[in-house]
Amino acid sequence: MVADDTLLWRLLRSLDDPDCLEVPANYQHRRARARFNQLAQRLDHDFGCQCEVDRKVEDASFHGRIEISATATGTLRRLVIVISNFGGLAVLAVDNPGVWTDQEAAQLLHPDDDTRIRRALEDLTYTLIPEEPLWQRYDGAWNKDNVSARVNTWWDRYFDYL
Repeated sequence: MVADDTLLWRLLRSLDDPDCLEVPANYQHRRARARFNQLAQRLDHDFGCQCEVDRKVEDASFHGRIEISATATGTLRRLVIVISNFGGLAVLAVDNPGVWTDQEAAQLLHPDDDTRIRRALEDLTYTLIPEEPLWQRYDGAWNKDNVSARVNTWWDRYFDYL
């Protein structure tokens, strides 16, 4: 996980294309979908369940969302992984994104669940980032004159519908 604030902001700003809102200029949907499907299959296997997978995402800055049922986790809560269209960024949330601070989520998350998810993300070269900094007001490079879309926070920029 990118935990260092300076590195995180450097990464977020480096991916912030002023002309491309939903996907970066070099985005390859088939490749992104294949990797996302591999992640879903890996989590199905690692958690011994059929994860709920949202692949029907349109008009968004994220590729998809994977939910692991509470009954399959040591955390005993639903775990949600959201994958951005930008830079292979990933966020892990307990219950749902935006519910808990990063510190609260870390306290709730069972270490075995954390390890399984981190390994799966790392093996597929996703970059896990903390959620809480993404709640800050967006002040990036995207040219708001190009499209009228709602980009108020860094979460909107990389992990939400636009």
